[in-house]
Amino acid sequence: MKLSFYDRLHYINSWFSLPGFPSLAKRLPVFFVHSSKIKILNNPQEFYDELVSRSSTAKRRIIIASLYLGTGELEKKLVSVISERLRSEPQLKLRWLLDFTRASRGEKNSRKMLLPLINEKDSCCRVSLFHTPRLRGLYKAWIPDRWNEIIGLQHMKVYIYDDSLVISGANLSNDYFVNRQDRYFVIEKCSDLADFYEGLITKVSNLSFRLKEDDTVAWDVGKDNTLHPFLGSYRQYCYRFQREIHQFWELELEKSKERLIKMYDTFKNFDKLQSTDDSASEVDTLLLPTIQMPHFNIKLDSESTIEFLQSIPKEGRINLATGYFNLTEEYVDTLIGRDFIGHVSLLCAHPKANGFLGARGFAGGIPAAYTKLCKDFYEKVQNSSSNNRIQIYEYQRDGWTFHAKGFVGFRSVYKDLETQVLLSTRSQSLRYKLYQEQERLYKDATLVKTSTFQEQDRIIPLWVKIVTYFMKYYF
Repeated sequence: MKLSFYDRLHYINSWFSLPGFPSLAKRLPVFFVHSSKIKILNNPQEFYDELVSRSSTAKRRIIIASLYLGTGELEKKLVSVISERLRSEPQLKLRWLLDFTRASRGEKNSRKMLLPLINEKDSCCRVSLFHTPRLRGLYKAWIPDRWNEIIGLQHMKVYIYDDSLVISGANLSNDYFVNRQDRYFVIEKCSDLADFYEGLITKVSNLSFRLKEDDTVAWDVGKDNTLHPFLGSYRQYCYRFQREIHQFWELELEKSKERLIKMYDTFKNFDKLQSTDDSASEVDTLLLPTIQMPHFNIKLDSESTIEFLQSIPKEGRINLATGYFNLTEEYVDTLIGRDFIGHVSLLCAHPKANGFLGARGFAGGIPAAYTKLCKDFYEKVQNSSSNNRIQIYEYQRDGWTFHAKGFVGFRSVYKDLETQVLLSTRSQSLRYKLYQEQERLYKDATLVKTSTFQEQDRIIPLWVKIVTYFMKYYF
């Protein structure tokens, strides 16, 4: 009897035991790799060294999506390495996708850093700058440059080199190369996934500004400004953007279906009882990329994550990390709700590990605002039946800040363009490496208790409480 596609998904998942996989695989593209192709980096220095090394050896393409590029010496070295590679490999395709507002901020900015690459003779470099359509009219006229990012950003961080890629939460600036802890995964020689992300970045880039050789920008979409992100029709721009991404995603799901059917046949013909180690099969790891583009009503990440969390069995254990503690109500309800029984550990930044610590003006109150939000969640947990299964830890390391996170906060869910990858593996070796990564992060963490919020330096000023009440949906 011929099995349905859904039955085949169940069979594939008998190898991986990923909660909710059959449903997730209908919504998200699935990629198969062997665990030996996945490398977990430990710290900012390793992340920077990886980028420099791969930039110096790429032969066909370098595709970079990030929030911005910094202007320090380390960033200059990275640009210099890419520039040298362009000269030695003139056919190298070089693409950048950054956020318009962050890349344009200040006299020294990302745009100026990248001009030498655009101006290289016979350069195949294109720099695209995404501008959220929400930042328009009075918002654009009145909100200062330092604060206009609260409206929405291009926040995907993907670094593609030929058929390999680095996916991370880290931006391309000094702190992220030196002392700002994040997570970093290298996926080697997975052309399908690299092509997928190049396609996604290209779709966004085609509806973004293009940086020109004289540091001005061009809008190449349409014959007039109808589709301009802040001068044209908001509705038409969003419709066009949503249509382009939707068509791209449907095509990728079709490709994914072909891969799944092929993998079903492979697994069916493979006697897994004879397999005792990772190398016995060509694939032992699943990768499912997600995207979140809320201004365009694309919520694949939050919908998939909620579904995944709700599928975890009661004996399951979840470790979540967030650099900015500001959970959405839906995530709070999912974690605390009675239907969810698994143990939950939340790792967040101690105020001293928050990147806004010591900032001037209103921004200086942001660490206290996150303390307020953390305290509110802690008290909700304590007053619920979940108080014995949910724990909060705070990362604190002298001289370091903390940026490792999933997309469970308001900004990620409701404001920014985001992408991340759901990974499931049968490999004991990779599972152990994931465990080691978790242990490294928790090594510098302490358990949050009621007494935590009674410490003198954790008292929340009244003005912060008031501002947090009104502004928590923006950070």
